[in-house]
Amino acid sequence: MATRRRRNASALATQAMELGFAAPQVVAHRLMRMAAAGPRPSSDDWNELWLMGAEKIVAYGESCNAMLLELLRANWAFALSFGPAWWFGLPLSARTSRARTRRHFERTALAALAKGVAPIHRRAVANARRLSSPRLK
Repeated sequence: MATRRRRNASALATQAMELGFAAPQVVAHRLMRMAAAGPRPSSDDWNELWLMGAEKIVAYGESCNAMLLELLRANWAFALSFGPAWWFGLPLSARTSRARTRRHFERTALAALAKGVAPIHRRAVANARRLSSPRLK
């Protein structure tokens, strides 16, 4: 269990680091583009500005949806994990139950955070690649 948690935590840390590098690049490129366009942006500039706003809304929705589904899945699994003990009247020691509950909450929080960061990370890294590549016109 500890290696899985470490693997998830390191993957999340890697995503956060990549997001930390990609987001400022994208913001800098778009701000420079807006400044260069001046009071009369071209149609390409307008398309980029529209895309900038639209993709944030979509990424936010995907992020919230992914976290919600992960939390629902984890809560369902947690509720079902107590079933056999309650159905058959088997005693659960308080220590085992507390440790299991704590581990479950840690895994759930890490998984929900990873699911929530993934859509934002995916878009930011793709935008950084797209905006940093030289355009052929």
